[in-house]
Parts: sequence; structure tokens; C-alpha cells
Amino acid sequence: MDIRVVQTSGLGDSTYVLSYEGQAVVVDPQRDIDRFEAVLNESGSDLRFVLETHLHNDYVSGGRYLAKAAGGEVVLPAGAAPAFRHRPAYHSEDLDAGSFVVRPIHTPGHTPEHTSYLIVVDGIPVAVFSGGSLLVGSAGRSDLLGMERADTLARLQYRSVSRLAALPDAVGLYPTHGAGSFCTASGTGEITSTIGTERVSNPVLSHDDEDSFVTQALSGLVPYPAYYRYMGPTNVTGALPMPALKPPMISATDLEAGVDVIDMRPKVDVAAGHLPGSLAIEERNDFGVWVGWVVAHNAPLYLVANPGQDTTEAVRQLARIGFDDVRGVVTDLSDVAEELVTYRLASVDEFKGAVSDGAQILDVRAPNEWDLGIIDDSTRVYVPDVVASTPGVLDPTRPVWVACETGYRASIVATTLEQRGFEPVVLAEYGVTDVLSRLSNH
Repeated sequence: MDIRVVQTSGLGDSTYVLSYEGQAVVVDPQRDIDRFEAVLNESGSDLRFVLETHLHNDYVSGGRYLAKAAGGEVVLPAGAAPAFRHRPAYHSEDLDAGSFVVRPIHTPGHTPEHTSYLIVVDGIPVAVFSGGSLLVGSAGRSDLLGMERADTLARLQYRSVSRLAALPDAVGLYPTHGAGSFCTASGTGEITSTIGTERVSNPVLSHDDEDSFVTQALSGLVPYPAYYRYMGPTNVTGALPMPALKPPMISATDLEAGVDVIDMRPKVDVAAGHLPGSLAIEERNDFGVWVGWVVAHNAPLYLVANPGQDTTEAVRQLARIGFDDVRGVVTDLSDVAEELVTYRLASVDEFKGAVSDGAQILDVRAPNEWDLGIIDDSTRVYVPDVVASTPGVLDPTRPVWVACETGYRASIVATTLEQRGFEPVVLAEYGVTDVLSRLSNH
């Protein structure tokens, strides 16, 4: 049996392609199905099922279209009840994949309909695809459908992870969510495991009772991206196929008013000159996540990039979360050079000096990062909250020195504050903990 892992690192998710004796299943594919088609072709196996563990909150599913393209059936939990033809999975009603059996296990908790899939060969359980239920070193969050349902779902999750933990030790554990996913609050960084390993090492399986599990599960939760609220409904109705990944190259003079402009160039380039009103979100593997967090869902967009930057990957990331209207890419700003605006980048020593001099400091890290240390008298507001509303304590007549941990999120905030009349100064390539370290050494 061969199980290939196709990672989507920016989302912290794994998709699995299992093949055995010429038959294959794919578990939890994203919308860009070409990646999974390539693995299927390499395996030489026939697709029997595309297995969806739940109605995903963090991406648009490609299961429906992968099944159609590769000649298999798309399977969803019976309780999902999507608005398109599919094969419903009922608890313990086996699906015959030819050379092996797929056994659905109802594991609600991450979502109400959530279902894991146990792979059985010749009567022996060998692997379980656990989606957002039991994870490596953790369990899927139960608050993504709203805190009013979180307690109920956490109690269901307690029973679900216990159910999976009762499987034989040798059963391989293949979760969809992992480190880097906002669908889990913690984890070891490993992608896969075994039931035996998790039974002795996973802290979510160490609780003596349901109440202690729920208390732990609902404490210390980090904020999750704003676009999540649109993914479940999109996956119920079934999204359209992927849009074109190569939008037209356009001139900066062709930009339409009222369309968001995302500058995906490196931080240094943005600071040295960018279009007024543009938002700095540098290209990296979670570029799409941050756009989806701070820009209205599926708003029309223009991208500003350097020649040679991978705009196809950027558009792919956006499409995975339902942003389908990228109207063009600008790679030359020379025609509007006189209109460009700039802001200062500060070294860690300059930032330390500003702190010592009583400068206005804005810390835009996530609340859980404050445990790593905070700068005295700093204003602490997470990036999405600053974008939504300028902190009232900020004085527009004084520079705002902005920091996170690498300068990535601080750059998003800098361009936001700039649009609102503030003078930002960004700590680039370093973070709050670096400043604190320098302060403690002097």
C-alpha cells in the first residue's frame, strides 16, 4: 500500500493519495486538483473514491471536480448534505474499493458531520484518515462554527478522539490538519503518526474526564482567518472549477479605481516605493491566507509583483480560498514613479533606541505571542483588528513604530496606517523578542 502526502503548507493541511493493487482513494483535496491528478497518474491506479472528512472551513474543496475528472465517486459524510450529487458515508457502512475496504467512522467535534475513514485490508485495519478529529499531538478545534456551539462540539470531540484511540496500535494516523493550520491550536509539527504513538503521547488523550478535555480544548484559542466563515457554505453548494491562474499583465496606469491592490513584493521593495492605497502582503506560502483575512471575501484584486515572482502560485493560493477575481498583474511601476509613496524600515538597534526614547510602539503579534514578552507601554493589537479599525490610542501626529516577529505582518499594518494618515516605521526582518533581547542586554 502506498500513501502519498500532498502538502498545502500555507494552510497547514495534507491531502492523501492512497493506492493499492491498482485502486486509489484521495482524501480531502483542495480546489487545485491538478496536483492530485498528477499523483494518480504516477501511481497508475484507478480512482475509486474521493473521501471528504467534513465541510472544510479553511479552503474550497476540489473533491467534486477531482471525482468527475478522474472517474471516481465523491464521498461526503451523510450529515453534510451538500447541494450536489455524491455518495453519502454512514457510520460503519463499508465502501468497497475493490482491493480494500473504506469504513466510515462518525467522529463529530471539529464539525457536526465530521467522519473519519478507516482503511481495512483483508479484514485488518491499517490506516485511518482522521481529517480534523484526532491530529498528531492535538485535536481539531471545536470553535470554528461559533462559540455558542463550541462546548457541544468539544464534548463530541472528546468522544470522537477516544473512539479513534481505541483502534489498534499499528493503525497509521493520517490527519488533514497539522502544524500551521488555524484548525488546530497546537501540534508537534509531524504530519502523520500511529494510533499507538498518539495514545501514549498526545495530550488530548490524557484527560481523565470530558470536562477537563473541554476546558483545555476551549482555552488559549488563537484567532482564525475571517474568510473561514465563507468556506463551509461554499463547500455545501459546490464551488465552480478553478479560475485561470495567469491573469493579464497590465500597466499601473490601467488600474481601476475601487479595486484592491495587493503588493506582493518583498518588504524592502514595498517600503522603497509603492502605489498609494495598496496593501503590502508579501509572497510566501500563506500569502492567500493573509489576503483572505484582511480583504473582503472574493473582492476583485490587482497584484503588484517584481518580474520573476511566482504570480501563478499567488493566484492559486487565492483561488483555494475562493478569491476568483484577480484582474491583472503589474510588474513595472516606472510609469507612475512620481506617485509612489514610501515608509521607513528600522533595524533592531534603531527600534530599541526608539523604545528607550519613549516612541509610540504598536505590537501587531497574535495574543498568544504576548507570552513571549511585551515591550512596556506598547499598544498591542493583532493585525486583522488594526486593519478593521485603527486603535484609538494611536496619535497621528507622531510616528508609529510597528513590530511583529519578522516584519511580515508589520508591513501589512504599515500600509494600512499609511492610508489613514499615520507615519509608520517598520521593524523589518526582526521582531519584538529581538528588541526585548537587546534591551535586556543593556
